[in-house]
Amino acid sequence: MLIEKEAAWEVCGEAGDGRTAVALAEKPAPDVVVRDIGMPELNGLDAARQIKRALPKTEVLIFTGEESEQLIHDVFAAGARSYILKSDIGGHLVAAIRALGEHRHYFTSRISEVVFARYLNAASGAGQGKTEGITPREREIVQLLAEGKSNKETGALLGISIKTVETHRAATMRKLRLDSFADLVRYAIRNKIIAA
Repeated sequence: MLIEKEAAWEVCGEAGDGRTAVALAEKPAPDVVVRDIGMPELNGLDAARQIKRALPKTEVLIFTGEESEQLIHDVFAAGARSYILKSDIGGHLVAAIRALGEHRHYFTSRISEVVFARYLNAASGAGQGKTEGITPREREIVQLLAEGKSNKETGALLGISIKTVETHRAATMRKLRLDSFADLVRYAIRNKIIAA
C-alpha cells in the first residue's frame, strides 16, 4: 500500500514464494525488488542472489524482523543494497526505494550500528578463523529439505538429479558437522533459512 501511494511508481508483481519472485523479476526487469527473508521454496537471500545475477541493474531491498549481525552481512553479500526491519518499514520504505532508484545504499541507524561494529571487528582482526559456510546451492537445498521436500522433489525443483541433491546434502552436513537430518533442520531454523 505504501508503494502504490507513490504516483510515479508501479507495482509490477507480487509473489508468495522465492522462486516465483525470481521468475516475476526477470520479465519486467524492475528498478527495485522488495523481498522478505522468510519465503518458502527459496528464501529472500537466495532469491536476491539469483535476481542480482540475472538483473545486475535491479536493486534489492530486504526487509525482515531479524537484525543479527550475520544476517545483515549475508543480506549485503547477496547483493542487496538496503536492509530494513519490519518495525521500521512505515517510516523508511519510501525513502529506501528512492535511494535504491538512484543506486545508493539505504539502511536505518540501527542497521548502521551493526554494520559499523562488524567493520571495526574485521579491522581489528576479531572473528578471524571462522570456518567457511555453505554455498548458495547448498543453502537452497537445505531450505527445500527442511521445508519437507523429498530429495526427488528438491531435484525436480532445482533441475538436478536426486544423486546431486544427496551429494550436496552430505557435503553440507559434513561442513557443518551435523549428525542427523533433525540437526540440519535445527540449523536451518537457527540461521533463518526457514521460519520456525
